Amino acid sequence: MAQADRWKKSSYSGGGDGNTCVEIADLHTHIAVRDSKAPARATLTFPTSAFAPFLRALKSDHVHLGR
Repeated sequence: MAQADRWKKSSYSGGGDGNTCVEIADLHTHIAVRDSKAPARATLTFPTSAFAPFLRALKSDHVHLGR
């Protein structure tokens, strides 16, 4: 998977040590996403062209996350 220096924390990280966020890594042809609280666990990987539509869908009112 991505090298440690490629991971960047979200600008929306929580207070304190910023453990309430996701991290992303640009792997050129793919974007990897992981939970900053459990970086060794599963990582989501998207083709680069699919990442922007994924973010737009998350931000839209049409996505319901069970809340």
